[in-house]
Amino acid sequence: MSEGEYKILDTKGRFAQAVKDGRTINDVSWTQGRILLSNRRIILASNQGKRTIPLSKIKGLGGRHDPNQNIAAVSSYLSLKIDNDVMLVSASDHEEFQQSVYKAMLDQKVAKAKHPAVAGGVVQDTPWEKARMKVEEDAIAAALKSGSFVRLDLDDISGVETDQRTVDGEKRVVIQVSHVEGDTSVETHLTGPKRVCMFLQSFLAEGERRSQTNVDLSEADKEVLMALYSGVSPFEIPAFIGKDVDKVEEIFERLIELDIVDEVRVRHEVTLNSRGRNIASEAMNDQ
Repeated sequence: MSEGEYKILDTKGRFAQAVKDGRTINDVSWTQGRILLSNRRIILASNQGKRTIPLSKIKGLGGRHDPNQNIAAVSSYLSLKIDNDVMLVSASDHEEFQQSVYKAMLDQKVAKAKHPAVAGGVVQDTPWEKARMKVEEDAIAAALKSGSFVRLDLDDISGVETDQRTVDGEKRVVIQVSHVEGDTSVETHLTGPKRVCMFLQSFLAEGERRSQTNVDLSEADKEVLMALYSGVSPFEIPAFIGKDVDKVEEIFERLIELDIVDEVRVRHEVTLNSRGRNIASEAMNDQ
């Protein structure tokens, strides 16, 4: 490796080129091999040879791109957009590989943050300040120049939007992240170089996807969620909604499986997570 380059991940997997020079390859198939990731490049090595992809050439990270059934049969892979090409990479541990790629793209990169830009629905007079990024498990951590620290957990994010704003006299893309901090709904705004913003938005959008509320819930499920949202203790819910303890236990089990509530202890104490709060809020608005 060259000076200043270091290895982030060395794993097995498979890969395929799905698009070449802007054209989809319909008869593409997977090649088994080794995947090496450093802070500067990805190397895909197999018996057929080696392809080196400088990280600086990657123009975006995507999800599924299924030109045929052979590719579609693989449950998890990452699409790398490289100029007019698209490479698909399916590592033995997809989550580890995906997080490692984001670490390579974002770790130690400097952006600007305004935190909180909005708190409890009220716009704050918070200045922009430099923020050094770090990718953690399911989170972006930012160390601000003032010495404060911001952690954006994917599970606490309810929305990610972008806007064009003037920041320090320049037109910039601003990422507006809606999330929960303690018991308060806040917005953190982020901006920086175009490439950093692109990968930041891509990473944080996973949190927005997790918080989506389009799940099929029964009226009983919604009653339990609204009770929790209103501050009713899990142990008081059977009496509060007029249902048997065993029935409420079944509902808790289902909501845990749907990742709407987090289990605190058995038998059964639960607490709403960010996704659950979003769903409960919508259910109450529909009443």
